[in-house]
Amino acid sequence: MANTYFEVRCSTAASRWALWVASALVVLAASLPFWGEPSWMREFVEIACYFIFAMMWNLLAGYGGMVSIGQQAFFGFGGYVMLMLGNFAGVNPFVAIPLGALAAALIAVPVSFVAFRLSGGYFAIGTWVIAEVFRLSFANVAAVGGGSGTTLTALRGIERATRESVTYWMALGCVAAAVSLVYLFLRSRFGLALLAIRDNEMAAESQGIPVACMKLAVYVVAAFGAGLAGALYFVGNLRISPDAAFAPNWTAFAIFMVVIGGIGRIEGPLVGALVFWALNKFFSDYGTWYLLGLGLLAIVVTLFFKQGLWGWAQQRWAWSLFPTQRRLMTRPHALSSPDLEPDAHAQHR
Repeated sequence: MANTYFEVRCSTAASRWALWVASALVVLAASLPFWGEPSWMREFVEIACYFIFAMMWNLLAGYGGMVSIGQQAFFGFGGYVMLMLGNFAGVNPFVAIPLGALAAALIAVPVSFVAFRLSGGYFAIGTWVIAEVFRLSFANVAAVGGGSGTTLTALRGIERATRESVTYWMALGCVAAAVSLVYLFLRSRFGLALLAIRDNEMAAESQGIPVACMKLAVYVVAAFGAGLAGALYFVGNLRISPDAAFAPNWTAFAIFMVVIGGIGRIEGPLVGALVFWALNKFFSDYGTWYLLGLGLLAIVVTLFFKQGLWGWAQQRWAWSLFPTQRRLMTRPHALSSPDLEPDAHAQHR
């Protein structure tokens, strides 16, 4: 006789394979400073900043349903806090990177009191206005160079090779940590609550989900990630200015990357960041034509690949490197009693 039991699974064969491949790639990437070119490390740091920022926007909008066009406020704030801690407080800039991200998360709490009074399109416009307030505020602070910005002088005593290697390792660690933490969060009960809020806020609240607390938590986490990307970017860039730190292009590029890769998927920002970096690397010299090409590509993807490139591949080939869904599997289970084994074989025949 055979007995059937049920099993809940989150992982897939593709995700288990991807885990081993990703682990091997991280180990290989960690050794890049010993054999690679410095330009490769600089390119990776740029991709890492794009990816982390896009992933945090995806967490906020794709999973939380809060479409913001002002996340550059926390990107620039994290960069400025890192610079001020390094230049004025004597803190090592590499130590100041997570401190800048923490400061961005802290400032997000009072900012949320203003932003959450708005909803829908008003929320999106309101976040952009908040980012402009941040930009104008730092543009009027003479200690950090005002509107023209200033240079990160705290790294002057560190050799260039050492600085680039440590910046690269910091970027690699931030990417690995961001992906792992977001994935674990989405697989937890808090991730399920977040999806329920995105789909129907009133229904989620009626089921006992603390909607206000969850939205605040996601907003703060997204601000932390944006601040981390900003601090990391300006450590590698060595110079900051209000127009560069709080440029609306940061959020516009994040939206582009998430839409191209696939909104509401962890793999989406990764695919989108790689596509955006490649386009920026090889076609940015074409100026206006480059921007027109980005817009045309976004239009084509939204028309023919409504769920993004990765979403299309996932539907076509059932790829899921970071599965968050829970699937109920059934398995036949043979009873282990010796007296029942002959009957089971006879029934099988």
